[in-house]
Amino acid sequence: MAKMYYEADCDLSKLDGKTIAIIGYGSQGHAHAQNLRDSGCKVIIGLRKGGKSWPKAVEDGFEVMTVAEAAQKGDIIMILINDERQADVYKNEIAPYLTEGKAIAFAHGFNIRYKQIVPPANVDVFMAAPKGPGHTVRSLYTVGKGVPCLVAVEQDATGKCYDIALAYIAGIGGARAGIMETTMHDETETDLFGEQAVLCGGLVELMRCGFETLVEAGYEPENAYFECIHEVKLIVDLINKGGIAAMNYSISDTAEFGEYVSGGRVIPYEETKANMKKVLQDIQDGTFAGRWIAENKNGRCFFNSKRDMLAKHQMEIVGEQLRNQMLWKDDKNLDTASF
Repeated sequence: MAKMYYEADCDLSKLDGKTIAIIGYGSQGHAHAQNLRDSGCKVIIGLRKGGKSWPKAVEDGFEVMTVAEAAQKGDIIMILINDERQADVYKNEIAPYLTEGKAIAFAHGFNIRYKQIVPPANVDVFMAAPKGPGHTVRSLYTVGKGVPCLVAVEQDATGKCYDIALAYIAGIGGARAGIMETTMHDETETDLFGEQAVLCGGLVELMRCGFETLVEAGYEPENAYFECIHEVKLIVDLINKGGIAAMNYSISDTAEFGEYVSGGRVIPYEETKANMKKVLQDIQDGTFAGRWIAENKNGRCFFNSKRDMLAKHQMEIVGEQLRNQMLWKDDKNLDTASF
């Protein structure tokens, strides 16, 4: 059974007198920074000079500086930029200032797991990984709740790394929900697998196939969108609250019967598991990581073409049109998304 920590196990005072340098101000960056500040921590922001996030961070009241300056001033350096950019930024702007006793932290273990970043032995290395998007990390914090988090200590040079890591997660609100202990190795592999096989890759393909099947059968695209895409959140919220049993309790018996007789026809069990095992193998042996690193070094041609194709798909166009007709159409702030 995985070990769990809660607010009673975390001591925010372990961050007293420490400067936390948040590198990046995107979805996770803005949430970590704002939550930590609201928890009484000293936070600075390190960004690329002239980047689009710089004025936003300034507008939000933070002291903003270059990554190198933030790394020099920070006692805890949390890297929250995209995985594919981290290694170069670390090498050029963080490593020179990563002096003995400091801590370097991540919200995902990719660059540690695949050795794109190898910190020196005299610094702490930990992971504070919310199991949800940054905008949810922020929105739940503002109403006194939190997103469950994973904690991992890769390197405890000071003997105090666990205390610092737990305090950090408490500062972003994670201890309100629960903190599960893991390793950066396991977090990386399970996270990549979940994204590819179920949450992003699998789900998008399932929604796309459902949408296209209804439209090709002559049904209105708007109906297809509502049935196969919009309602996904409503169902997932039930599962999030009480598991699949809560979903089945809340839906009709007709829907539950359809679940049993048709789910396996759409996603054949043995074939799907065999394919999932191949996906996991690519993650475990580094094939996926190597492909993603090469993709970024070679201009992202495949990535950009797939992104462009998805943006032009009818389900995305119809979805945008429908959302623009809804009462929430003027609310573009993801931090206020319903939860």
